[in-house]
Amino acid sequence: MSLNSGLEGVIAAETILSEVDGAAGRLILRGHQLQDVAGHHSLEWLIGTLWRDVVPVSSHDQEPLRAALGQARCTAFDTIIPLLPQAARLAPTEALRLLLAGVPDDRPDLPLHLVATVAVGLAAVLRTRAGAEPVPPDAELGHAADLLRMIRGQTPSGTEVAALETYLITATDHGLNASTFTARVVASTRAGLGSAVTAALCALKGPLHGGAPGPVIDMLDAIGTPENAEAWLDAALARGDRLMGFGHRIYRVTDPRSDVVKRAVGSLGNAAGRIRFAEHIEQAALTVLARRKPSRSLQTNLEFYTALLLEALEIPRDAFTGVFAAARVVGWIAHAQEQAATQRLIRPQSRYVGPLAEAA
Repeated sequence: MSLNSGLEGVIAAETILSEVDGAAGRLILRGHQLQDVAGHHSLEWLIGTLWRDVVPVSSHDQEPLRAALGQARCTAFDTIIPLLPQAARLAPTEALRLLLAGVPDDRPDLPLHLVATVAVGLAAVLRTRAGAEPVPPDAELGHAADLLRMIRGQTPSGTEVAALETYLITATDHGLNASTFTARVVASTRAGLGSAVTAALCALKGPLHGGAPGPVIDMLDAIGTPENAEAWLDAALARGDRLMGFGHRIYRVTDPRSDVVKRAVGSLGNAAGRIRFAEHIEQAALTVLARRKPSRSLQTNLEFYTALLLEALEIPRDAFTGVFAAARVVGWIAHAQEQAATQRLIRPQSRYVGPLAEAA
C-alpha cells in the first residue's frame, strides 16, 4: 500500500454534511452554498439543516430548535457553576475541555447540551477570570446574540450580532478537517458523543488548526505600520516562520469563508481603520508569498479576517479558539453521529520503518 503522509488525498468517510471544493473555492453546507446561507439564515436554521436525519433532537425546525437550545443554555449554566472556580484558572480552551468532560453521555438532550456548554462555559469562564459575575443565559435570544451578551455583559447591537452569527455560520462545518476527523475516529469506537466532542476540542487547540486567529493579531501588532509590512513579512519567511492567516491545506484559491467574514467585519464601523491596515498587510503578504514560494498557492484563509472580527467585537484574543469551538461543535456532533451510524471502526494501518528483530 502507498504512503500518504497526513492522509493527503485519502477518502476516509462519506458524508452528506459539507463539501469543500479547494479548486473552485467553494463550500457546500448540506446542499447550500455558504454565500447563500451566511447573512440570509440564522445559526439555528443551519443547525437544524445539518442535523436533520442525522442528530436526534425534538425538532429540526428553526423556531422550536431555537427555543430548545435556549433552554439548554440555561440548564448548562446551572451545571457548570460548581466547576467555574477550577475552570477559570485555565486557558479558555483548556477550561472548555474541563467543562465538556463533566457532561455525562446519558443526558437525553446531549447534542444541544454540548452546544450550549461550549457557549455558556466560554462566556462564564471569561467573566469569572476577569473578576466579574457570570451572566446567566437568556433563553429568548438567539444563540449568537446570547453568546455575545454573556461574554461582554451587555446587550450587543443588531449589527454586532449579525457579524458574529455570520462568522459562526462560516465555521460550523468544513469537511474532514483535523478536529472533525478526530470526532469521527472517537465516535467510531462507540466511546460516546461527549467523548468525541471533547477529543475534537483538543485537536482544535493546535496552532495549525483552530489556534491561528489569535496569532494573526499578534502578527499585525508586530508589523505595526504599513511601511514595515513587506520587510517584516519577508524576514519572517526567511526565518522559516508561518504567516498566520495565509494558506490552506485544501484551498488553492481564496478561502470563500474569508470573503464572507471580511464583509461582516466591514459592517462594524469601529473596525474601519483596522481593516484598511489589514488589507495592506494582506496584499503585502500575498506579494511576499508569491515571490518566496512561487510553486505554492497561498491565499488568505478564514483566520485572517476572523481575527479582525473577533477583535472588533471585544472578545479576548486567547478566547478566539473558544468562539471557533462554539461554532464547530455543531459540525463535530453531526459527523460523530454520522460516523457512529456506519458501525465501522476507523483503523488505518502504519508502515513499520524501525529495526528488524534479529533471528533467534
